[in-house]
Amino acid sequence: MADMPHERVAVVTGAAQGIGRRIAEVLAADGYRVAALDRQPTPDVSFAHVGDVSSEADVAAFAAAVADRLGAVDLLVNNAGIACIAPAESTPVATWRQVLEVNLTGPFLLCQTFGAGMLDRGAGAIVNIASLAGLRGVADRSAYNASKHGLLGLTRTLAAEWGGRGVRVNAVCPGWVKTPMDVDSQSSGAYVDADITDHVPQGRFASPDDVAQAVAFLGDPVRAGFINGTALSVDGGWHADGSWQSLRLAARDR
Repeated sequence: MADMPHERVAVVTGAAQGIGRRIAEVLAADGYRVAALDRQPTPDVSFAHVGDVSSEADVAAFAAAVADRLGAVDLLVNNAGIACIAPAESTPVATWRQVLEVNLTGPFLLCQTFGAGMLDRGAGAIVNIASLAGLRGVADRSAYNASKHGLLGLTRTLAAEWGGRGVRVNAVCPGWVKTPMDVDSQSSGAYVDADITDHVPQGRFASPDDVAQAVAFLGDPVRAGFINGTALSVDGGWHADGSWQSLRLAARDR
């Protein structure tokens, strides 16, 4: 009897809302069975586990449950993250540590845990959700920026270590996305929509779907099988555009 086709399995952290929610939806539509790890319940996935990505015990319990219910994991998406908007000189050290624990230590734990199984099988893909803030400096976000720069460093290092053993590791770097996190940031008066849209050559925020489609592409072993260690900007051209503001806006009206 012929072997049954393998049902692809994806793990997505922070999938209860925002970008992570859309990533889970897109991957499910692509045929993945999705396992979600979040600090709140995640509906409409194959398996959901409530836990903290920065907790070794929670990650271990989640991984064991995924293996028991769904089997081997083909794609890991490290999306869970938190922000801190404050001048560096007034950022509490406890907050700094919390941001790095969730945004950097958490992905490391997930990569280490699920990467081990991928390495044993000689196949798999990891996509880390970094940020434009991992490519540039953005004022009043020292902890967040540092965590995302570190996540890109982790991505490149694992790509170098694991690429020759069949495991590709890449990152997606979104620009500003309309999510509950963004709404919270704007409610503090930190910025308004025009601060973002005026800076983006394409003149809009990124959407969760923009990010999710990039993740699906990088996770696909056929379409992206020789892409390893890259940081894919999904920012409408923000990172590429070195224009000054009046030139940037004038270019749209020509």
